[in-house]
Amino acid sequence: MATLSAPYPQRAHPLSQLLAALLGGVALFLFLAILWTVGYQVYYAGRIFPGVSVAGVDLSGMTPDEAVVRLSQALSYPYTGRVVLRDGERIWVVSPAELGMVFDASSTARMAYEVGREGGLFGSLSGQWRARMQGVSVQPVVLFDQRVAYAYLQRLAEEVDRPVIEASLRVDGTQVVAQPGQIGRRLDVDTTLSYLIAQVQSFRDGEVLLVVEEERPQVLDVSAQAETARRILSAPLTLTLPDAGEGDPGPWVVDVSTLASMIEIERVQTDGVADLRVALNAQILQPLLEDIAAQVARQPENARFIFNDETRQLELIRPSVIGRSVDIPATLESINENLRQGVHEVPLVLSIEPPAVGDDATAESLGITELVSMQTSYFYGSSAERIQNIQTAAAAFHGLLVAPGETFSMGEALGDISLDNGYAEALIIYNGRTIKGVGGGVCQVSTTLFRTVFFGGYPVVERHSHAYRVSYYEQTASGAIDPNLAGLDATVYFPLVDFKFTNDTPYWLLMETYVDVGARKLTWKFYSTSDGRTVTWETTGPQNIVPAPEPLFQENPDLKKNQIKQVDWSAEGADVVVTRTVWKDGEIYFQDEFRTHYEPWQAVCEYGPGTKDPEKLAKRRGICRR
Repeated sequence: MATLSAPYPQRAHPLSQLLAALLGGVALFLFLAILWTVGYQVYYAGRIFPGVSVAGVDLSGMTPDEAVVRLSQALSYPYTGRVVLRDGERIWVVSPAELGMVFDASSTARMAYEVGREGGLFGSLSGQWRARMQGVSVQPVVLFDQRVAYAYLQRLAEEVDRPVIEASLRVDGTQVVAQPGQIGRRLDVDTTLSYLIAQVQSFRDGEVLLVVEEERPQVLDVSAQAETARRILSAPLTLTLPDAGEGDPGPWVVDVSTLASMIEIERVQTDGVADLRVALNAQILQPLLEDIAAQVARQPENARFIFNDETRQLELIRPSVIGRSVDIPATLESINENLRQGVHEVPLVLSIEPPAVGDDATAESLGITELVSMQTSYFYGSSAERIQNIQTAAAAFHGLLVAPGETFSMGEALGDISLDNGYAEALIIYNGRTIKGVGGGVCQVSTTLFRTVFFGGYPVVERHSHAYRVSYYEQTASGAIDPNLAGLDATVYFPLVDFKFTNDTPYWLLMETYVDVGARKLTWKFYSTSDGRTVTWETTGPQNIVPAPEPLFQENPDLKKNQIKQVDWSAEGADVVVTRTVWKDGEIYFQDEFRTHYEPWQAVCEYGPGTKDPEKLAKRRGICRR
């Protein structure tokens, strides 16, 4: 028989029990969270959630109206705050309100109230949680009128801004006046305004650096240049001739006032940088240096020698002269450089030119071995003044050298014919008359040179005859007149009339002149080396002779009654042609022709006022004959 037994009660699984417990806990947590949230919202309804502040002012639990009152009391920054505006060492302190700042407490309170109430359920809860746990600082709502701040900065710019000023330097009399430059400054109002807005919106006191743009002048400081100018004017300028010898010119002194008038202050660029340069004005100083240069200038002169016929060597009679000239540009530079350093005694800068022939030249080195040409002219009847002029002029050529290939100018070698140079007044031919003038008789020298050149076989480059036949130039050793010498004269009236010849040999030519006053003769010698040339010549003698005009008698108020004197002498007019043939190695080397036309010349007699029949008086005295 079956036995029936009662069933055992079944026990729940442990996992199921844990799950049930968890679900129950979650449900309880959610219930409590919802209950807390609803309670939190209800509790802070109409009030600002905890943890919300504005600029450090805690507004937790306040209504918006209470917050407005609290903020208005606590945040007086627009009026009590201080903003320091700085420009270097200068400061300006201003309140935000003065810059146009107004604090909007109502709008700020509303923004604080909205914290934890925006972004839906979860956004609101997140905001409330963050405020409570971390705190939320709401940015104050500030109304900022930029026009007020801009106007304030514009007024400030009037104090900050300043124009750029170039440094200046000038000389007033002998005083140096220097004015330093000034750096220009301009307040950048727009950029400064942006920094200023950021500072006041921070609701904190602070400092704002003014944004200032600077503009430097091209030249800011001229103190060094002013000192240079003062050094220049500290003493007179003295220019000296280096290695000056006896008789040399100088020194030359420029006083301080004149230096001051010469100072030039010039703007220059050095490596792209502008500067002022102080120097003496070259255009003002140049005429002074040109005048000094004219005094200093000296042409090089060869040594002068005579040829010793016995030893056949040269003997020095006058040392050579080294040529010199003032290098004006270099001297200008030297003057300015020295004056800038305070040195007021400055030597001239010279260009030196040595002569072609120095004192140590020898006959062999110059190719001078023998006498190659010699001529003598006579001057019987010459006055003492005329003889003096012959001696003075002839001495200018004694020992003179002519280089191979050189065209020699008698006028240039002769120099200035003046009383200061040892000449006297004697008769000369001038403007169709024979008159008294300085240098009468020099043509005796030029005629003698012409004949030495002529018979030496050297080419004649320039030769001029006298206007009429002069007896001196046709005299022989006995004093007689030789018509065949007509046409062999030469006159010099430099620079209009000159005598020139060329030394067309490869040897130097040495000239010697000798005046024998007692014998009334002038001898000219050429020493060189003969290249074998010889000379033959022919003359037509005087042709187409024209008698002299009748004498001219004219009154001279400086003469006394019955006083008469001859001032010009008659001469027949004529034409002469001289032909010269120069031979070399048995062949004609060259041939030339010298044509001379002499005008008929009128005798002139002068007599004193009241003189009766001057022609008869002249005849009795044997003057003014035709």
